[in-house]
Amino acid sequence: MSAAMSNVRPKYDKVLVDIVDYVTKYKVTSRLAYDTARNCLIDTLGCGLEALEYPACKKLMGPIVPGTLVPNGARVPGTQFQLDPVQAAFNIGAMIRWLDFNDTWLAAEWGHPSDNLGGILATADWLSRNAVAAGKKPLTMKDVLTGMIKAHEIQGCIALENSFNKVGLDHVVLVKVASTAVVADMLGLTRDEILNAVSLAWVDGQSLRTYRHAPNTGSRKSWAAGDATSRAVRLALIARTGEMGYPSVLTAPTWGFYDALFKGQPFKFQRKYASYVMENVLFKISFPAEFHAQTAAEAAMTLHGELAMAGREVEDIRKITIRTHEACIRIIDKKGPLNNPADRDHCIQYMVAVPLIFGRLTASDYEDDVAADKRIDALREKIVCVEDKAFTKDYHDPKKRSIANALTVEFKDGKKLKEVIVEYPIGHARRRKEGIPLLEAKFRTNLARQFPARQQQKILDVSLDQKTLETMPVNEYVDLYVI
Repeated sequence: MSAAMSNVRPKYDKVLVDIVDYVTKYKVTSRLAYDTARNCLIDTLGCGLEALEYPACKKLMGPIVPGTLVPNGARVPGTQFQLDPVQAAFNIGAMIRWLDFNDTWLAAEWGHPSDNLGGILATADWLSRNAVAAGKKPLTMKDVLTGMIKAHEIQGCIALENSFNKVGLDHVVLVKVASTAVVADMLGLTRDEILNAVSLAWVDGQSLRTYRHAPNTGSRKSWAAGDATSRAVRLALIARTGEMGYPSVLTAPTWGFYDALFKGQPFKFQRKYASYVMENVLFKISFPAEFHAQTAAEAAMTLHGELAMAGREVEDIRKITIRTHEACIRIIDKKGPLNNPADRDHCIQYMVAVPLIFGRLTASDYEDDVAADKRIDALREKIVCVEDKAFTKDYHDPKKRSIANALTVEFKDGKKLKEVIVEYPIGHARRRKEGIPLLEAKFRTNLARQFPARQQQKILDVSLDQKTLETMPVNEYVDLYVI
């Protein structure tokens, strides 16, 4: 006969305590982190504005019940919607992730820490509008930047040593956890209430990665982060009512996260929470492509020019070899038919073939009309990925965190072009000086998609000035983006 399980309520798991102590006690002092957070903010919002050009994204915008009006609700940039903070978080989160063009963090787990902005901005805006209505001070954009830095850090530090994808779970679980902690603190919850909220995020059933992989790749991957960050706001609001938490949500035998969903393995940590992740985050500047293919697309653009200089056509190519890292092969090395844009922007062969043929790779290049060009699939069939162990090692090295790809083009007559190697993409921390002017240009382009010139300039005047942005009330900044 087995012994009865103890029903003594345990202390909170250390992982949860560390998250909550960081959110409530740590003071961010790094100017680099705040500067990078401002660049991250404008890039992320710009990605959302570009996504509003696509009907598949735009149809998900707005309230759950059409016509719902929320007094002092959170605004959705680029629209006229004013929503409750949970649905606003979904709207903002879905639009910024839709085109796979916002920032990235690569480690044992990968993901997009700016996905947390959906919950952070919606909550901050909602709180600010209600504060103003009550004659109180609103939050400032520095509060938003601080929230971004902390959410980036929570998501990124857990991701460093813990692979959720290897157990079939999607990385948006970390968006939910990070957003819950930061939003709960923003809402003014007590330490115990924030612990309860974070435990509720881990208790939730977690998203399967199946919508990111063959044969099920689909558009849910574009709104999964919006779903996660909005769920975080909901859980924080539930915890604010005094709803109980679950202290050993991770470690409880059989029923805890580790045993139920993580093959019995506890989380490992490489470093304490500070501001490392924001300082080293990867920006997608040149291409709206899954990040493991960014350097491959950059190399393909170089080869497009070399093909022209050599008087060669893509039809002359016999084989293309991509020397790459293991994570790239596991996620985006894909053969066979590609069924939709979400399928195509997670196929490295597609993301190499398009720039080789056209000399570009834009969001519209994943749409059906471009994909119908038979040269793309013909070239895809000639592309082979092989792992380079050194590339894989450097990918995991905390001092490098390279995302290397090397392309070799062989022709039918036996001749080759010299291999093109790109170790660090333009959005890498090692290329910040080169990348930031291009990131700002990307933001200007995206503003022009939605706003008249005068409104664009008002947004730029604030957004490109660190001090002005940090001191601006959240509601006033968000109002700049209202159509």
